[in-house]
Amino acid sequence: MKTKLSILILFISVGLFAQEQKMTDAEIASFKQDVNVVAKKIKTLSTDFVQYKHLDFLSKDIETSGKMIFKEPALLQWQYKKPYNYSITFKNGKILINDEGKKSAVDIGNSKIFARINKLIVGSVSGNMFDDKEFTISYFKLKGLNLAKFVPKDATLKKYIKQIELTFDKEEATVVQVKLLESSEDYTRIVLKNKVINAKIDDSVFTN
Repeated sequence: MKTKLSILILFISVGLFAQEQKMTDAEIASFKQDVNVVAKKIKTLSTDFVQYKHLDFLSKDIETSGKMIFKEPALLQWQYKKPYNYSITFKNGKILINDEGKKSAVDIGNSKIFARINKLIVGSVSGNMFDDKEFTISYFKLKGLNLAKFVPKDATLKKYIKQIELTFDKEEATVVQVKLLESSEDYTRIVLKNKVINAKIDDSVFTN
């Protein structure tokens, strides 16, 4: 019985270790270079997404879905389609919100949190994310994936978001998942799929 238990513990330990391993300095340099090379080629990107909002007091995550659209240098829109119509557009230093026809705008300059999250997401596409001095970054490798974890250095931002995780497809070197861990046990996980790169996207898409 003791031997079986030891084998089970070893199996679990090896399994956990295999799931997430720290990158070496050489692997980090290679990963960052791969992302940068691919990002430089991306002029536009559209992708479907499924968002899972985990709240500690709920037994089941809240699921929403839609489409994310990016156009360089910094136009970004999240279109929520199910279970409701809602869009958030980052454009010219503003956040444009359309809540089923009810429109509003927020100046990013007045919201450090939105500005930094937007900068990080846009940076994950443009390749400028790894030099951000506002985050402590650690790098890990998983099976077929690479993972970058960003911990805010700013105390104000850290009150709302304790960590941001970006998961990359190892072959494509593009983001496949974004995870925002809040100061509590709550988090938001966004899975990206069906990417279309460098298709023509008019600026008119990024309107409220």
